[in-house]
Amino acid sequence: MAKILIVDDELQLRQSFQRLLAGEGHDVRAASTGEQGIKLVREELPELVIMDVRMPGMDGLTALRAIREIDARLPVVIMTAFSTTETAIEATKLGAFDYILKPFEIPDILALIEQAVEAGRRMRARVDMVADGEDGDGTGQQPLGEALVGTSRAMHQVYKAIGRAAPTDALVLVRGESGTGKELVARAVYQHSLRGKKPFLVINCEAIPDTLLESELFGYEKGAFTGATNRRVGKIEQAGGGTVFLDEIGDMPLGIQAKLLRLLQEKQIERLGGRQPIPVDVRIIAATNTDLEAAVADGRFREDLYYRLKVVTLWLPPLRERSEDIPPLARYFLARFSREMDMQNPGITPEALAYLEAQPWPGNVRELGNTVHKALVFSRGGPLGEADLKQALEASRGVRPGSEGPACDLSLAADQTMQELIRRTLSESDGDNVFDALMDHVGRLVVREALHLTGGNRTRAARLLGLSRPTLLAKIEKYGLRIETQVS
Repeated sequence: MAKILIVDDELQLRQSFQRLLAGEGHDVRAASTGEQGIKLVREELPELVIMDVRMPGMDGLTALRAIREIDARLPVVIMTAFSTTETAIEATKLGAFDYILKPFEIPDILALIEQAVEAGRRMRARVDMVADGEDGDGTGQQPLGEALVGTSRAMHQVYKAIGRAAPTDALVLVRGESGTGKELVARAVYQHSLRGKKPFLVINCEAIPDTLLESELFGYEKGAFTGATNRRVGKIEQAGGGTVFLDEIGDMPLGIQAKLLRLLQEKQIERLGGRQPIPVDVRIIAATNTDLEAAVADGRFREDLYYRLKVVTLWLPPLRERSEDIPPLARYFLARFSREMDMQNPGITPEALAYLEAQPWPGNVRELGNTVHKALVFSRGGPLGEADLKQALEASRGVRPGSEGPACDLSLAADQTMQELIRRTLSESDGDNVFDALMDHVGRLVVREALHLTGGNRTRAARLLGLSRPTLLAKIEKYGLRIETQVS
């Protein structure tokens, strides 16, 4: 759930947004003018603002400038008609998270809202550094949010490196295996930097297709390629004054590496299809689990960019090399997930901690956290024991209880059953809403299974599914599911 502010002079649109977003579990406020919107930003501290450009009195751009002065990290999504796209582009250059054209599709705006809320929370969420084995602030309590946890010598070196690098404006390269916490380190550097009150935007170079990555980073001009009907500002330009985190930079294509090198050397970019250099003021933090030295030798990574990146390098050790940090990490995850799931912290036995310490953790801290989370979801009361953690770890790795290998045959059987259902439904279909019917069928199965696994606890089921509780309740009602709470 997020607190969202709608600023638009059209009453019907405000009401439609309130109904739509309240149905998704969000807390919605509304304002009819830019002046009212600014007042509510100060009073209500929303996590996202969705605002029209054309309004009586103060227009959207003027209101955006004022909101940026209040909090430059607050995501603002601009709504605009097709005839005012250039104004929307100007808004993006002023720091708006994105813009959407009227009329818009509901799935599009919901997806954009999810992205914007997540980006805002990344900027605001504090990353604690827990170096004393108990807490992040000396209060004796576990940190409430995300944290870098560890008392080992290796982690103390990480904390020191963050402290030295953060106040400078130097490029920082975070290296380490998958799951070691590279993004947390990047956010810690950002939050302790002089740009900590400015935007922090994340680009995953591995997750975005090569054909889209360049335009996502640097933007494009109208006519740059088929479908480029308007100019678009990229994330680098949008984050002016702030920080851009380039995750998995080792997977960046060579052509884009050349443009990134120019940014680092000259503080300039060119939009795709453009010829005009654009000065930018951003700090770059990058991360990779790639062997960059081997990539340079193979010609997959530019040598000049490699040397530019490695000036300030911060290495994160794998969990197997700091096994003494596993107990405090397990206790931290247990406390954090218990709070998030609104549960009593059941604690964990010494035998369970010893079992966790003995594991190799190829997925590192991420795998450990997922294992503790899963064990907590399925717990029946009392401290988590060795059997609870073993069962959760085997489930995470796809191993059937009591077997020696992955449960591939079960997964294959499930896939074949689902394929047969889809084929049968399609063959009997007259084309009337068959897609929605299939999605509802799958959704009903997923929600029912989540409720079964959590003993009918709707809060825990919502957490397990990654849904808000109101959204889960709406789906339960839609699918006509009966809730039978199990008593342990």
